[in-house]
Parts: sequence; structure tokens; C-alpha cells
Amino acid sequence: MLPLRLREPLPDADGMIACADAPAAIAALDSRRPRKLGEPMESKYYRNWHLAKSNSEFLVTEFEWALVRLYEAFTRWVSTTSSVLIDEDIKFSEHMILHVIRMHDRPKNAVTIARMMNRDDVANIQYSLRKLEAAKLIVKSKDKSGKTFSYSVTDRGEQITEGYADIRSDLLIRAVSTISNIDERMAEMTQLIGVLTGIYEEMARSSATFSAQYE
Repeated sequence: MLPLRLREPLPDADGMIACADAPAAIAALDSRRPRKLGEPMESKYYRNWHLAKSNSEFLVTEFEWALVRLYEAFTRWVSTTSSVLIDEDIKFSEHMILHVIRMHDRPKNAVTIARMMNRDDVANIQYSLRKLEAAKLIVKSKDKSGKTFSYSVTDRGEQITEGYADIRSDLLIRAVSTISNIDERMAEMTQLIGVLTGIYEEMARSSATFSAQYE
């Protein structure tokens, strides 16, 4: 009678694999181990993904989708936290503009705000500024040139931004601080994202010369 060959390996009392195909089973188990950071992925996992035709493209795509999810989580955090502090129809981008205006306690005009946030939609920023002004969170004043306006936070705006900072410190910063070597890792990520921001900006300009090829 031929020996029974198990189709799936079964562990014995010592936790070892007991079957006639033990070497193959061990190899199969090893293939299912978690992939190490930066380790090449088998092509079968990304070959049908139109944004990833190689391992490098897969890693960039993973980063981009992680960035999208981080952005969405960040917007929910800011909007939810801010809604506790103010009962106004103030959107995420407007909350961020408010914090930018408060930064360093120096008045800023729309162009400066756009530059600091890496935005080029000045018209939308001006609309947000009008909403913040109507909510009495900021006040505008003419620049020395008399041609443009700069914006500063009001006492109410300062109260809202301080309240956000307190909640952020109590909840978010406390949670983040539990990550090992978080200061060094944050500094490295900030530097890397700064470099990638420059690359994406340059490639956005370069893509204009390529667009005709793909129509």
C-alpha cells in the first residue's frame, strides 16, 4: 500500500511539519512570510496593476496610495477636531489657511498663503479668506503699497487655533510619540517628502511636453 501523502501539511506535537512533502511545504510557508521593507515583490502581485509594471513602480504606487489615504485621514482629523471648537461652515482648507495666517503671528496676503501651501488657485484662497473674515476669525488690512491686503487672526481666531493646538497635543502628538524613534523618522520623512515634492513639481511641468504623444 502506498504511503498517504497529505495535501496540506499538519504540525505535529512539537509544531514541526509532518508530511511526505515536508520540504515543499516548508518552502510554501516561507513564501507566505511578510515581505521586508523594500524587498522586491513577486511580479504576480502587481503584473495586472496598470500603475505598476515593475517592483520599483509598485513601491512608488504604494507610496502614492499611502499618501492619498494619509491626506484623507488628515482632513478628517482636522475637520472633526475643529468642529468641536467652532460651529461654522468652515472647511478643511479654510482651517489650514487660518493656521497659516496665525503662523509666526505675522500678517500674510493671499499670494504668500498660496506659496506656503504650494497652491496655485489664488482665487479659491481669496474665497476662503472672505469666509474666514465673515466668521470673524481673521481681519484684513491694506499693505504698505496700498494695492493688496494682508490678513491677521482676530482674538476669536487665536482662541480657535489655540484650542486646536491643545487638542492636537493631548491626542495626536501623544499617540504619535509612542512610535519608536519618531523624531528622527519624522525628520527623515519630511526631508524625503520635500525632495519628492520638487520632483513631482518638475515632472508636472515636463509632462506638458509629453501630453501630445499619448492622445
